[in-house]
Formats: sequence, C-alpha cells, structure tokens
Amino acid sequence: MTRSIALVAVLGILLSACAPSPSTVDGVRVYRISQGDTADIQYRTLDSINSLRTAAGLPSLKLSPQLNAAASSHSQDMSLQNRPWNFGSDGSSPLMRVARTGYPGTFIGQAVAESYESEIDTLGAWMDRADARAIIMDPAARDLGFAWFQERNGKIWWTLITGA
Repeated sequence: MTRSIALVAVLGILLSACAPSPSTVDGVRVYRISQGDTADIQYRTLDSINSLRTAAGLPSLKLSPQLNAAASSHSQDMSLQNRPWNFGSDGSSPLMRVARTGYPGTFIGQAVAESYESEIDTLGAWMDRADARAIIMDPAARDLGFAWFQERNGKIWWTLITGA
C-alpha cells in the first residue's frame, strides 16, 4: 500500500507540469479546470490508475464513453444535491445510471469525492480508502469512467466508475 501511495505521489509531481494551475479563493487553494482540459485530465487519471494496476500485476483499464457519461451526470447531480454520495436525486443507483447509458458490460463500482484538489490528489485520497481502492484495483475491472463537475466557487465533484 505504501508503494501505491508513493507511486501516486511521484506521478502527481511528474504530471503537475501538465495540469491546470491552482488559484486561491478565501484562503483555500482551488484547482481550476477549463473545458479544454477534459481529455488531458481523463487520460492523466487513466495513466495513473494503470500504473498502479500494472505495479500490482493487474490488467490495464480503458476509458469507456458510456461510463464517462454516467460519471459526468452523477458529478453534476451531486453538486445539485450538495453531497458526495452514490445515489442520484431521482433515487437512481450507480448501477441504474450505468444501464441508462447503454454500457454493454457489468458495473463494478463507483467512487465519489468533493474537493478543491486535482484529480491526482483525489486519486491519492481514494487509494487511502479501502472501499475506493478496492474499486480501482478490482482484478475484474476493464473499463473506466471518470468525470467531474466544477462549481463557480471552485469546488469539484469527482466521480469514478469501473466496469467489466
């Protein structure tokens, strides 16, 4: 586990030069994301996760447009609800949202977060939590959905979904 955390930290430092620059609002460091950053952030996250999985002898994941769509809609919904949790304002579960996108595989798991931090910082926090780490490192996982919604104040609602 220490090795995984160290790997995420090193990846974060190496990739930080490519990342959007943080700003400060009311003394809080805010990671600002623009529309043009989407692909870079998704692939940076995918690369970081695949590095962790490869180090653990697990197969790599690939981005799924359907899982990305489910993650995106849930991130926006969490912002509207003002709480980081797995259920939609319409009562939907992650499994239901993934099915709505037409994803042809099997839903494995979902991790969510509310922060002002980058995707690499958020991934590090998920790797520190046993439940989220189990979703990211599930040997059966083959596909990844990763998206976020950023509010005007800079708060970011992150959603990661895995499937097989």
